[in-house]
Amino acid sequence: MEKIITYENIRRFAYVNDAVCRMPVKGIVLYFLGANNISMFDADTVEGEFYGEKNLLYVVPYNNPWAWMNRQAVAYTDEILEVLFEKYLLDERIPIASTGNSMGGLSALIYPVFAKRTPVVCVANCPVCDAVFHFSSRQDIPRLFYSALWHEEGDLETALKTVSPLHLLKEMPRIPYHIFHCDNDQAVNIAHNSDVLVSEMRKQGFDVTYDVVHGRGHCKLTYEAKMKYVNYILSAVFK
Repeated sequence: MEKIITYENIRRFAYVNDAVCRMPVKGIVLYFLGANNISMFDADTVEGEFYGEKNLLYVVPYNNPWAWMNRQAVAYTDEILEVLFEKYLLDERIPIASTGNSMGGLSALIYPVFAKRTPVVCVANCPVCDAVFHFSSRQDIPRLFYSALWHEEGDLETALKTVSPLHLLKEMPRIPYHIFHCDNDQAVNIAHNSDVLVSEMRKQGFDVTYDVVHGRGHCKLTYEAKMKYVNYILSAVFK
């Protein structure tokens, strides 16, 4: 299918804070939404204004909420960035941060593997890291994966591994990774997701930090953790 996203219609496909972003643009912060999140924003967000003050484009792709960063979601995100690079004549070396929560955290981890322009950092909060395990972890999850992966050839487990950070480690770029997970997370099991992924990343020599947030539920970071989350992004982008 032909590409249809243009700067004139981009707000139908993504939130972009360029109306409040100081120029020139010095970097891009991608934020991937979690499963079932169909939010669209008709006004600038707090995050958009925060990053805009720092000359950073804040971009929230309106991916299919059940996409799980499949091939279409990667291409969709690349297309949005292509429009912004052309509009603002951005240098190809401009830093991009890949961020997100929950399934958006999975997306943040996977996008750098396939992206046209490799991000300089990944920051993920309570991410799904093992799609094979997560498929059977809750009754509502199989339909989400089936929707995202029905077009893939082969068996289910092979398809799940195409959107599973744990199973894509050999392909993940050697950029800094910062992973947060709340230890009272009832939606994404920490022991079967971030604990396992971080352990394997450390064994394989990745640059990874792991912040376990004690006593908090799914994606409910403390104020201190939120500040660390933001500082990880800013430190990498303005390195």
